[in-house]
Amino acid sequence: MNMTSPIAIVGMSCVYPDARSPMELWENVLAQRRAFRRMPAERMNVEDYLSPDPQAPDCTYVAEASVIEGYEFDRVAFRVVGSTYRSADLAHWLALDVASRALTDAGFQNGEGLARDTTGVVLGNTLTGEFSRANVLRLRWPYVQRVVDAALIQQGWSPEKRRAFFDDLAVQYKAPFPPVGEETLAGGLSNTIAGRICNQFDLKGGGYTIDGACASSLLAVANACAALTTGDLDVALAGGVDLSLDPFEIVGFSKTGALAPEEMRIYDTRSAGFWPGEGCGMVVLMRYEEAVAQNRRIYAVIRGWGISSDGSGGITRPEMEGQLQAVRRAYRRAGFGAHTVAYFEGHGTGTNVGDATELRVLSQARRESLVGQASRLSPAGVSPASPPPAVIGSIKANIGHTKAAAGIAGLIKATMAVHTQLIPPTTGCQTPHAELGGDAPALRIARDGECWPADRPMRAGVSAMGFGGINSHLVLEGVASERRTQLTPRERSLLDSSQDAELFLLGAADAARLASHMDKLLEFARKLCRSELADLAAELEKSLLDTHVRAAVVASTPAELAERLGILKASLAEGATARTDFKNGVFLGAGSAVPRIGFLFPGQGSPAHLDGGIFRRRFDCVREVYEQAALATEGDGAATQIA
Repeated sequence: MNMTSPIAIVGMSCVYPDARSPMELWENVLAQRRAFRRMPAERMNVEDYLSPDPQAPDCTYVAEASVIEGYEFDRVAFRVVGSTYRSADLAHWLALDVASRALTDAGFQNGEGLARDTTGVVLGNTLTGEFSRANVLRLRWPYVQRVVDAALIQQGWSPEKRRAFFDDLAVQYKAPFPPVGEETLAGGLSNTIAGRICNQFDLKGGGYTIDGACASSLLAVANACAALTTGDLDVALAGGVDLSLDPFEIVGFSKTGALAPEEMRIYDTRSAGFWPGEGCGMVVLMRYEEAVAQNRRIYAVIRGWGISSDGSGGITRPEMEGQLQAVRRAYRRAGFGAHTVAYFEGHGTGTNVGDATELRVLSQARRESLVGQASRLSPAGVSPASPPPAVIGSIKANIGHTKAAAGIAGLIKATMAVHTQLIPPTTGCQTPHAELGGDAPALRIARDGECWPADRPMRAGVSAMGFGGINSHLVLEGVASERRTQLTPRERSLLDSSQDAELFLLGAADAARLASHMDKLLEFARKLCRSELADLAAELEKSLLDTHVRAAVVASTPAELAERLGILKASLAEGATARTDFKNGVFLGAGSAVPRIGFLFPGQGSPAHLDGGIFRRRFDCVREVYEQAALATEGDGAATQIA
């Protein structure tokens, strides 16, 4: 066995908001879909905790999160009895489900073909999940009863009246929580998530859970790689799961100032925090030579990994030197420099300090490795030409910060990038951070997807950091023998679909029916996630047939859509037959036999997208014009020469 063998990724699976597979996750990345929605009341009634004052006790100032919708665990397929299912946190069942899918993707359906004695599970998780935390409330009933009873005594309630009141209240209080039984303790623990997977597939190579906060799942992958390298394991299932959108985390992150008050931006000059998310991802790993010998499909190979801590640095504040240690160790193990990497999947929490620190770390690592190469190749001190800047992005801009499942989401995204030979666009960055500018930046964002440069190795780096000062970095390399040179029609369609606002077209035979149509839309408009706005706009356009009364709304968020539908409905209620309101983005009028189209040219002085904006993404001819013009990306967009 080659002890320095690269590690092959032979299987992948995931469930994240808006994505039930790695391919769906990847296509959402290409389309720059963002799965943020107002927190569903079924998960957390955010109205009970919401306050615009960040200092308000026990409150949060953020109402949006990235939430998995409509997931159901098929307990019958996994032969899980009802009492066991109800006793365990949903994180257990989601992880088991995703693990099973990953094994199937690798060709080990139901565990068949595995050397079970040398197959192990390493899972990242923090605090199990919100469901087991909530269920503990059942056992807090005596405390609640004492507090309420003391208040009722002060109100002069008789013992008989209090007894009858508590008999009814105890039933209501305990009803949402399953009874405590022999499965409850195991179902509320974190380590048993990995143990449950081993139990399901009779795996005896070892199963355990790693808690490295938001670095947990990437640490799990690194530990699995180490076990494969030493020969302790022949196959490893590694990843992470996080279902923790409850007051403990939401209010807790608010009090650290980590949540974005207005908008989640990544590597942006206005980055001010993240919005939370949830999910689960898994990869199946083998030594490369054995994967080839078994004719396994190989998505990519892991060349190196590095782990470090910030030492005496802050528990919650990132430190450059600690992060640099992890990055240096990863590339030392990989045997090549960070300057050869074309794409970095960053940690990218969107916090001001976190983004700036990470960008400086990766920029310095690339420059250091280039200097190191120069000293090895040219003792006389002649420096080789600097490589073009590497693209950086973060999956958190699409699905939020999934904490213990964040690193594996980034790894799956980076793996799909090298597997498809496509560098994805950077979502959530409007005005790039100052570290991405200057005369010779080491990093840049990508406004559009790009085929992997023919003169660059198919290498990607993935970072994940966590509370406590833990840092991890992992290096991937593609295995394709031939390079692609153009995008597929499907990829181009996805890449061209992103835009800042959607146009919602409504129509009906008369005003009354149009108002009824708006009522139906208003019932669920605020519940949509941001990426579903495009889906709704497309469906409304398809259903716009021969209608007499028509209306249009322009909106960027579900809340904005609901607000503007309300404005239109009010106009109809007042008997209006026409309205043109550019400020609020609402339009109303009767149809005509011959539609008339008007073009509005705002003229010089209006804000200009120097890269062509959405027109460049949508139309090839416009893309070519802007490429020929080669406008500066910074400066006065209203200057005469630009206009």
